[in-house]
Amino acid sequence: MKRSWWLIPCLIVVLALGAVGCTGIPIWEETGESSQGVASLPQQRNTGIWVTGQGEAMAVPDIAELRFGVEAEAGTVAKAQAQAKEAMGKVVQVLEDNGVAEKDIQTQRFNIYPVTRWIERKNEEEIVGYRVANMIIARIREIEKAGAVIDALIEAAGDFVRVQGISFSVDDPTPYYEEARAKAVEDARDKASQLAELAGVTLGKPTYISEGAVYRPEPTRAFAEVGAAPSPETPIIPGELKITLNVQIAYAIA
Repeated sequence: MKRSWWLIPCLIVVLALGAVGCTGIPIWEETGESSQGVASLPQQRNTGIWVTGQGEAMAVPDIAELRFGVEAEAGTVAKAQAQAKEAMGKVVQVLEDNGVAEKDIQTQRFNIYPVTRWIERKNEEEIVGYRVANMIIARIREIEKAGAVIDALIEAAGDFVRVQGISFSVDDPTPYYEEARAKAVEDARDKASQLAELAGVTLGKPTYISEGAVYRPEPTRAFAEVGAAPSPETPIIPGELKITLNVQIAYAIA
């Protein structure tokens, strides 16, 4: 009697497995092919014709972003800080005099660090002074005044000025995005139509549309440490910005 109890759980397991095999779940043979239920497998999502379209629009910049600041070096932190503070005060005054609003001036970084030199006889570094750097970004909305502003900054702060670079942007890029988007969709449609024709099928309606990130190439920047202001006015040429937008579209096959 005791041995017969061991048979009951085994029987239940066998019956349970048999029930699962009858539920319509495909039973795979050693060949890797299903003996039944293939039609119940989910259809692949990536059906139809998938294409990526790209559109471009050229924008005329109306904002110049100037990255610059002041840097001072002295034997003590207090002296270096005082020199940097005075130079930055002159810089801010120049910006205000040229109509740059306070909201368009932003501190990028502020650093105080020691200046060292290597002492050969001691085989170690020695602090010989301190350097204070205060760098900002100024957005000049009257872009035609950018060259004059740079000259005025150099004249006001002299050898303390450090110009890191200049870049350009558009205050309202929406119309350029719309233009690039329309061209991207048209490009995607043309590609899909050609693929359908080459494959001998009829192009259906879009079933999926996704817009990629807007890409604006970073304008070339000039880096320099400047002293006395050049004459005549420093030429600043904004050129154009290329705005690129991508779309991915899936078309059904009719």
